[in-house]
Amino acid sequence: ESTCSTKIPLCVFNALSLISSTDGKLECLCETPQSLQATKCHGTRCFSSVKVSSSGVVFEHGCLEGLDKIRLHCSTAPSFHQAIFCCSQEMCNGNTTRSSLMSLLPTTPEGEPVRYHVETLALIVLGPVVVLALLSVVSVLACRRLHHGRLQRLQEFDTEQGAIDGLITSNVGDSTLAELLDHSCTSGSGSGLPFLVQRTVARQISLMECVGKGRYGEVWRGQWQGENVAVKIFSSRDEKSWFRETEIYNTVLLRHENILGFMASDMTSRNSSTQLWLITHYHENGSLYDYLQRVAVETSEGLAMAASIACGLVHLHTEIFGTEGKPAIAHRDLKSKNILVTKELRCCIADLGLAVTHSQADNLLDVGNNPKVGTKRYMAPEVLDETIQTDCFDAYKRVDIWAFGLVLWEIARRTYSNGIVEEYKPPFYDQVPNDPSFEDMRKVVCVEQQRPFIPNRWFSDPTLSALVKLMKECWYQNPSARLTALRIKKTLDKIHSSLEKGKES
Repeated sequence: ESTCSTKIPLCVFNALSLISSTDGKLECLCETPQSLQATKCHGTRCFSSVKVSSSGVVFEHGCLEGLDKIRLHCSTAPSFHQAIFCCSQEMCNGNTTRSSLMSLLPTTPEGEPVRYHVETLALIVLGPVVVLALLSVVSVLACRRLHHGRLQRLQEFDTEQGAIDGLITSNVGDSTLAELLDHSCTSGSGSGLPFLVQRTVARQISLMECVGKGRYGEVWRGQWQGENVAVKIFSSRDEKSWFRETEIYNTVLLRHENILGFMASDMTSRNSSTQLWLITHYHENGSLYDYLQRVAVETSEGLAMAASIACGLVHLHTEIFGTEGKPAIAHRDLKSKNILVTKELRCCIADLGLAVTHSQADNLLDVGNNPKVGTKRYMAPEVLDETIQTDCFDAYKRVDIWAFGLVLWEIARRTYSNGIVEEYKPPFYDQVPNDPSFEDMRKVVCVEQQRPFIPNRWFSDPTLSALVKLMKECWYQNPSARLTALRIKKTLDKIHSSLEKGKES
């Protein structure tokens, strides 16, 4: 045998050179996928072939007749899909195996035939196009974000000059706080003003006088456009409380007549130091603690105050479902100093720096990252003996109920009955020191299981007697036995109805 020429592949074993010298018929093995068994056929040349298709591998033996047909088949070079072996001896194709022909196919490094399907070809052709399209989209988004950032910085610049640039149709300087807050209730920005407006309002406030001090800092009466506002200035070490209270107040749908009206929050620099401001409605009557020390109340006034606190607590504790809903919120530091008295002698709950939130949708309990706890005098037994279920939101609501019972007791002491009223005293005034320690309160509340003293005169007054029953149901040692805020509100409404009927009769 001689070697193949450069134009005819070696795999045909120089079949063409033998065509002219052989005139007789050869006996060949004949076998196709359709034949039930191998047979014999006669032709000028014998062949074996293998063909790879999407339906599988087809292996075939047979014979070829005619010079043109022999040239056509036997000169075909092996491709990714087909290889053919031709020979010119009796039954020479009978020893050809499938594997020997498969080895003639161009293969991948793993030795398997390379098979390009429609999906593969589409990927090869469309892949670069898709990558280019994605790069184009990313570039456009990046440009838009940069453009948006420039617009936002321009908006903030305009805001500082007094323009709101689309957030509010009128200029801040031409609007009252009531108008701005009415707008914010429908803007979805939480309970306060839109953030850009908050910064503008904060920087236009003049501090007039300090009206209170506490562990967090100071409260000032400020003025903005001739209106009084309250400015709570946190000390720099209490940044977590400021941040948490800002976060809670910006909760959507928090606004309620019995929750202190929040307007703005800002971090500002004054006298070369950073100040953390929280700006709210101003109530000249001050806190319930201050008010009860100055003024004794009539029965109807005391009931209205208690009912308004209960309404605020119900709103806090209740989750509102929907796309713009509100999580359930527990206060965790409810006391008379954190409740303000309005000019209508109703109350609103303030100081949400220790609040916890809970959402049923994801069962997420958010306790914030403020390590402080509530006021020791108002702590529930389970907090004092450290048995509270810190992973259960209802446990925090029950702590609020305990504290509400103590506030109710404070109101009852300053409520007239038959012309008699007690002087103001804080809860457990006669059982613990003025500034009780954690251990002082634990001993009285948990070990001795004492409760605030109830004067005998209260039992002779139907309204005060009903309030005594209510506050005792807030003071159960077992937290799960305490009333809910909604039940307290309904009970107070019932007591108020009975009082009104008594007046009519």
